[in-house]
Amino acid sequence: MEDLNVVGGLHSAGLWLAKNQELLIHYAVNIVAAVFILVIGLLAAKLISGTVSRVMRLRNIDLTVSDFLAALVRYAIIAFTIIAVLGRIGVQTTSVIAVIGAAGLAVGLALQGSLSNFAAGVLLVMFRQFRVGEYVDLGGVAGTVTHVQIFSTTLLSPDNKVIVIPNGKVIAGNIINTSREPTRRTDIIVSVSYDAEIAKVKQVLGDIANADERILKDKGIVIRMNAMGASTLDFVVRYWTTNADGQNVNWDLLEQFKEALDANGIGIPYPQMDVHLFRSAETIAAETKAKEAALAKAE
Repeated sequence: MEDLNVVGGLHSAGLWLAKNQELLIHYAVNIVAAVFILVIGLLAAKLISGTVSRVMRLRNIDLTVSDFLAALVRYAIIAFTIIAVLGRIGVQTTSVIAVIGAAGLAVGLALQGSLSNFAAGVLLVMFRQFRVGEYVDLGGVAGTVTHVQIFSTTLLSPDNKVIVIPNGKVIAGNIINTSREPTRRTDIIVSVSYDAEIAKVKQVLGDIANADERILKDKGIVIRMNAMGASTLDFVVRYWTTNADGQNVNWDLLEQFKEALDANGIGIPYPQMDVHLFRSAETIAAETKAKEAALAKAE
């Protein structure tokens, strides 16, 4: 009896297979194609992300940024691959995409500030307004760039403070890069008294500036009277140096200008105030009476 049941089951299964042969072949082909797409997608994600990482490292982009963008590319390709695999095996991907889109919108609203910094970081990496090792002024905060990360930029100030600035603030403000060009122009304002001779002042300042070998003479040295202040004549000394010498030349010239002006009898005014005391006639009369009374008492 059991043998008859087994034979009947096998016969029914054979009939079902014969009736649904085309459907089974269709699903088998789809499954094989889905596996093929999955394998190709995973290989492509690994290959493309590795290529992106190598290209960014060859362009000396910060390691953190290159790794993050490479991982972002990899996961994006994997996500598209999974959607393609689901669509191939017959799953309605429209609902899946809608759920992913809704989740992305919710995450975007929750992380609005972080996404703003992320977008700014991508722009900084693309346009490369500054690189690691350059000295920059980012919206009034100055220092040497140590890291350009995807959400923030790290500076090391001249007094050895670590400054972390969100990339959103960096991209929204002024970026002053003092290291990109090899030379730098410096203006020094020197104030002297009104009784000083203009030609003499220009000669004294010019002799000192021309004697400094660190100043780039081919770019010229400008020494002119810049303004007539309330109590001073203001002269500007304009010159060019390399970035490395700029600060030291500025300090040295200031010291030498002071010594040379003093040696040549050229005064350097400083703020001062004259105070005049006025007394009324009543006060003077009262003081006089008091003195007379004191003298009379003494007699």
